[in-house]
Parts: sequence; structure tokens; C-alpha cells
Amino acid sequence: MTKIGVKELVERANEQVTTLSPENALEGQQQGQMLLVDIRDVRELNREGRVENAVHAPRGMLEFWFDAESPYHREVFAEESQTYVLFCAAGWRSALAAKSLMDMGFENIAHIDGGFGAMKDAGATLVEKKSS
Repeated sequence: MTKIGVKELVERANEQVTTLSPENALEGQQQGQMLLVDIRDVRELNREGRVENAVHAPRGMLEFWFDAESPYHREVFAEESQTYVLFCAAGWRSALAAKSLMDMGFENIAHIDGGFGAMKDAGATLVEKKSS
């Protein structure tokens, strides 16, 4: 079996998932058409801050929180017509996470090209980071 690296996994995921620009995602959020889902680790949120009105769902719990049959399911992810737009720091984890949710049968899933860094550059309103 030939091993592949994470870069190739991300490239494969990006061929299958919807990728949005930060500007499109922010516009969709403002219009109430999209829910931004920050999958970064809580330490990243505390260090870098958060995008205002984005929901935090740590990458390690994402599938469990989306699955209605899971004991960890979160109601914020129960709306089937809602478009959920994932982002991480740079767009790699969110591409893989979006692919995973698509594999589970979720259809209204996308991720943001460039992640949190691109969101900041696009002028996203940030909630202050927590002091350490």
C-alpha cells in the first residue's frame, strides 16, 4: 500500500467539497444564509480570537456533534437546510472536515479557502482573544 501525505489528502478533499472565499462566507453569514463553524482548537481561539457569531466545534468532536444519533449531538447542527461553512487556521483541516461530513451524508457543507487568517484579512469582525 502506498502512503499518501496530508497535502494530497487535502488536495483530494478540495476536489470534492465546496470552497468559499472569506468574502462570500462573511456575506452569507450576514444575510443569515450560512452558519460559520470554527473547528480550531480552543487554544487557537484563546490565542488568536474568534470570528463574531461563528459557532465553535472542535475538530475532534465535529462528526459527533453533527450526528443526530450521537449522544454528543448539538442542536445547532440539526437544521438540514442550513449551510454550514467550516474554517480552521488555514483551510487544511476544514477541507478534510467538510469531506468527512459529506461522507456522512450532509449536503450543505462548505469550507473557507485560507481559513481564519484569510477571514481576518477580509475584515471579519473579531471577538477579542482571551488573556492567558
